[in-house]
Amino acid sequence: MRITALAGGVGGARFLRGLRDHLDRTPDLADATLTVVGNTGDDITLFGLRVCPDLDTLLYTLGGGVHEGQGWGRADESHRLQGELAAYGAEPQWFALGDLDFGTHVVRSQWLGQGLTLSEVTARLADRWGLPAKGITLLPMTDSPVETHVVVEDDEGRRAVHFQEWWVRMQAGVPAEQFLAVGMDRATPAPGVLEAIREADVVLLPPSNPVVSIGIVLGVPGVRDALRGSRAPVVGVSPLIGGMPVRGHADACLSAIGVESTAGAVAGLYEDFLDGWLVAPDDVDAVKLSRATVLGRPLLMTDREAAADIAGAALDLALELRAR
Repeated sequence: MRITALAGGVGGARFLRGLRDHLDRTPDLADATLTVVGNTGDDITLFGLRVCPDLDTLLYTLGGGVHEGQGWGRADESHRLQGELAAYGAEPQWFALGDLDFGTHVVRSQWLGQGLTLSEVTARLADRWGLPAKGITLLPMTDSPVETHVVVEDDEGRRAVHFQEWWVRMQAGVPAEQFLAVGMDRATPAPGVLEAIREADVVLLPPSNPVVSIGIVLGVPGVRDALRGSRAPVVGVSPLIGGMPVRGHADACLSAIGVESTAGAVAGLYEDFLDGWLVAPDDVDAVKLSRATVLGRPLLMTDREAAADIAGAALDLALELRAR
């Protein structure tokens, strides 16, 4: 079985690790392969290095090296290098990079500087983290530089800041007026992205941010059309429970694009290609979709076992839809 998923960072990574756990514990599915198309709109250049936060979170989580408490960054991390940069007055200091994490960014920047594409670099990094041996292929959504910027108005006036500054430094506390995917007009899908969607047996949308994670991936020319044309069932998992984001600031992002913070409204962003939608039990009655099947299941990924159960429920729904 070929499974393809579109994903952002922490929520998507934990869901997909749960999916791999579910596949491994299910004999008939143990040889299934998983292709993950990761959001690169969060990418940023810091201290001269190219940082890909969502791809790195996917690498570390699926590869067994993530800091479990925070859901991103490396386990057993230290921060001597960033401390030394701070002593020199190097900015910014609001984005914390650990010493082990710096190693990833150094080698990525080195390889990109040697002329490798982001896809080629990501494949090398995935090898280091053992993803191919687990039946996992990680693809960036595009090899073209794309960065999400946020239009805000604060004490410095109306201006655009990088998404990471709005998300990390501002904690999404300044209302977003608009999201801009800078460079998207020149982007093309990375090699293998469209094929992974078209040739999949199942397509899953983890509970990643619908605006600045999955929404950015869907903005890559050709991706949305491939989902509409795919014969595979597309099943998504709501990132909201009772109108509140499970993690992060999805409600602030939805407000900026004029969408209500409800499981049904989020599904509406995908309704042109969505076949199944997993929501919290108390949200089922409030979700009205014209074509997608709605199913209620507990959605809190409290641990790996819970994440595996949620991912298994999403996959079971997709397989049921595929058999109809």
